Amino acid sequence: MKRTRPPEGKKVLSIHEASVLLARARLAALLGMQYGTDRNVYEALGYKETVRFSDYASRYLRQDIARAIIDRPVSYTWRGPLVIGEAGDDQETKLEKAWKELEDHHSLKSKFVRLDKLSSIGFYGVLLLGFDDTPQVSDFKKPVSRTPKLLYVKPLSSDVAKIASYVKDSKDPRYGLVETYDIEYNNPGSDSDMTKMRVHHTRCIHVIPNMLQSEVEGTPVLQPVYNRLMDLEKLVGGSAEMFWRGARPGYQGVLKDDYTISPNEEDKLQEKLAEYEHNLRRFIMTEGYELKDLAPQISDPSKHVDVIIQMISAQTGIPKRILTGSERGELSSQQDITSWYATIQTRREEYAEPTIIRPFVDRMIELGILPEASTGEYFVDWQDLYSESDKDKAEVGKTRAEAIKSYAQNLLAQEIVSPDAFLKWFLGLDPDDVEQIMEMTDAYISDMIEEEQRLAEEAEEEEVSDGGTEETEENV
Repeated sequence: MKRTRPPEGKKVLSIHEASVLLARARLAALLGMQYGTDRNVYEALGYKETVRFSDYASRYLRQDIARAIIDRPVSYTWRGPLVIGEAGDDQETKLEKAWKELEDHHSLKSKFVRLDKLSSIGFYGVLLLGFDDTPQVSDFKKPVSRTPKLLYVKPLSSDVAKIASYVKDSKDPRYGLVETYDIEYNNPGSDSDMTKMRVHHTRCIHVIPNMLQSEVEGTPVLQPVYNRLMDLEKLVGGSAEMFWRGARPGYQGVLKDDYTISPNEEDKLQEKLAEYEHNLRRFIMTEGYELKDLAPQISDPSKHVDVIIQMISAQTGIPKRILTGSERGELSSQQDITSWYATIQTRREEYAEPTIIRPFVDRMIELGILPEASTGEYFVDWQDLYSESDKDKAEVGKTRAEAIKSYAQNLLAQEIVSPDAFLKWFLGLDPDDVEQIMEMTDAYISDMIEEEQRLAEEAEEEEVSDGGTEETEENV
């Protein structure tokens, strides 16, 4: 049987890709069906049955709430410096020093942030690792075979880094996982401005969002709320169009009795109305007819928009005020902030660290680019989400100072409640902080007593000296 080559420029789908697309098509065909197949809600409401990467990417690029759904969790997750540490003494280890140099040289945190966003938009993300063992583009399809030098890291989306082949050996620990990628991206540094290459999996970090059954592809973050995003676009855009058309009243021309308008006059009237509508004319001369205002029809869409925002917030776990950008303390409830920080901490521990940071660090240690941990284990030192801002610290300090002032001025209160009990139970300080404050207070009081004694002794010496001088003068 003679095989025909596909047309040039047309990609042939693999068996796996074809089966995945077929499964998605079957699932899409069932979406929105009611009463058997008599009613298709998706078709009636204008929802897309099949949503592709380009749809998610365009939503992220053009729709404000869609971008916030992805950017808010990512920005909070990666807040603060990216620190790799080891348990033990306070001295900097070889791994910690090497990591700082590697992170600073390649701006790894910013690359991880971009990778996190790209993987959230699509079905997965890929971090391409550029080593110095690939003098030719064709060498990327080979596994890394020696201790290389890391030249660059490049975050890529699932639309750019397509899966070319899978590990088919059932005895291989990576059975069913990606073997190679076909990567094609815009590269101004190349001769054709487009880089195309086959890349081995050892040169990539594969990141999957919302992984379920598949260990290769996940669920895009925008997929569960895609219909709500379409609803929101129709509401906000429709309300703007409604205001544009309805806020400025229309006009109805009413002919007077026994008056007939000629075709020529009708054309002139339409021309005048067009000039008035487009602000080229600020007045209209009428003869034989009367213009009446049409009542504008404008409704407030805020309640409908609020319902959609609440549904998006419920699915994504992002509090509504944070999703809409009103995360200041006076607007967000403490319960929302606490719940949101718990969500971000879980995202750090269960997604960012095990799927992005540790695979990268482990790969660097495996290739000898980073030294092994001296203690055998390392940890990711995240910035404390619950740490107070400077403003919060100032407000807390002011409140505590006022409480201490009231306590110090009331002698009866000091007899009922001891100073250390007041610090612990009424100001809510930790026992270690209370102990340190009491030690500092005792030391301060001791220094004050010593200072008073020194001043008293100096005063006595001056009196004795002055008395001796007076006696000498009297004798003279």
